[in-house]
Amino acid sequence: MSDFPFLSVLTVAPLVGALVVAFLPRRRPELAKQVALGWSLLVLALSVVMWVSFQVGGDRLQFRESYPWIPAWGVRFTFAADGIALVMLMLIAVLVPLVILASWHDADGGSGASTVSGRGPGADAEEGAARAGALASPKRSVPVYFALLLVLECTMIGVFAAADVFLFYVFFEVMLVPMYFLIGSYGGHQRQYAAVKFFLYSLVGGLFMLAAVIGLWVVGGKTFDWQTLTQVDISTGTERWLFLGFFLAFAIKAPFFPFHTWLPDAGGAAPAGAAALLVGVLDKVGTFGILRYCLPLFPEASKWFAPWALALGLIGIIYAALLAVGQSDLKRLVSYTSIAHFGFIGVGIFAFTTQAGTGAVLYMVNHGLATGLLFLVVGMLIARRGSALIKDFGGAGKLVPLLAGVLFFAGLASLALPGTAPFVSEFLVLIGTFTVNKPVAVIATLGIILAAAYVLWMVQRTTQGTLNPELATVEAMHRDLSLREKVVVAPLIALIVLLGFYPKPVTDVINPAVQATMQDVGKTDPAPEVGSVQEASR
Repeated sequence: MSDFPFLSVLTVAPLVGALVVAFLPRRRPELAKQVALGWSLLVLALSVVMWVSFQVGGDRLQFRESYPWIPAWGVRFTFAADGIALVMLMLIAVLVPLVILASWHDADGGSGASTVSGRGPGADAEEGAARAGALASPKRSVPVYFALLLVLECTMIGVFAAADVFLFYVFFEVMLVPMYFLIGSYGGHQRQYAAVKFFLYSLVGGLFMLAAVIGLWVVGGKTFDWQTLTQVDISTGTERWLFLGFFLAFAIKAPFFPFHTWLPDAGGAAPAGAAALLVGVLDKVGTFGILRYCLPLFPEASKWFAPWALALGLIGIIYAALLAVGQSDLKRLVSYTSIAHFGFIGVGIFAFTTQAGTGAVLYMVNHGLATGLLFLVVGMLIARRGSALIKDFGGAGKLVPLLAGVLFFAGLASLALPGTAPFVSEFLVLIGTFTVNKPVAVIATLGIILAAAYVLWMVQRTTQGTLNPELATVEAMHRDLSLREKVVVAPLIALIVLLGFYPKPVTDVINPAVQATMQDVGKTDPAPEVGSVQEASR
């Protein structure tokens, strides 16, 4: 099966499915949903076969394909995947069908406002808009909504599978389009503002990268092939400028502090399913790009900029966690938690140890699972209440105990409780960083304490305590998890628990790619201080 064109087929298949779904009659919304779900399951099945076919310990880049595109510029349709790309491709394949199921009624329109009750005439205008706009969007085409989700899957797969720098840039930019329409056309309160802000931030970052891509093409012998470019010798000054162009684009996409301000708006306005893909996968393009492009192509510049990157990561961990504590909107709160988590990933990458690097990549996967689950469950709560404001809940666990329990589990996973998958990745990042930079590791540990504060406070204010009398008058708040919703959350819970106790199948795939990346940078793991330990024990 190693000769099968997995990556090109996986990239094209969702696009074909999107065209099929988009041209289905608007009067057949259920058919559009079923076809989209079936197509995403087909992509999942093919991804599983590719995972089984991947040879751990084999070539660094596998499933390589290359087809001519623009010969005059040396541009080719080149696809290849190492272990880092492979785990991200599997994350996409797992999340998209679950998001489609969770978004079954997101495009139906008008459901949110009708469930709001108990609003007095003196209610604050902005809060009223947040309630009424939490779900309700203008009546839009259901087939187009699910077609956009499949187009998004196509571009996400393409950006992780690309092994040509120009091809990567194309997918990096095109990926903005379906998410822009998902937010701007199907989102909630301030959806158009959030969509434009998301698009402009990403577009500006893409312009920095475009300048760097052109510069890299010039100094690299007029080629965009990733493997060829890793062998090019670039002068120190030029390398630093090129690194900066790529890094700025990836820092905005991730997002790292201080380029993070678009995410709370986009995450708060997007439909819950789209938001789960936004923070679960799209943002990982930034950290993946640093690992795939910044470190191997610009190793000396990566080491020179590392202290600044570590500082940005630490600020993001603490600053975003403090902002999350004070949020009154559930979706914005989850968005801020993601910014803090990306700080951990950034610290793991720029610690330049195998343990921290493996932890960072594993964190990318586990964050996608845990925060994806948290966003979907929050979306289910908002769908019932018709409001994203925390104060509109209170004691909801008495009405929907199973949903409240899943929210509690997702929150515990998000704060990296031992026994859940994020704990393993966070532990690897901290221990790998501690061996080379103790102050950074100690400061980053404060983020764990703050995570417990904002997660537990959110759970307490929404599902625990005295029942909010207004909830009793909302009919939807008396319906616990449906069968469809159980099917959505069950696989994510199972994966979070499984990888929390047995992450070996994933770390075995990640480790060789991380080790190769560290070799590109010229970094080796510090030797164990056995002598010091023995002397201390005497």
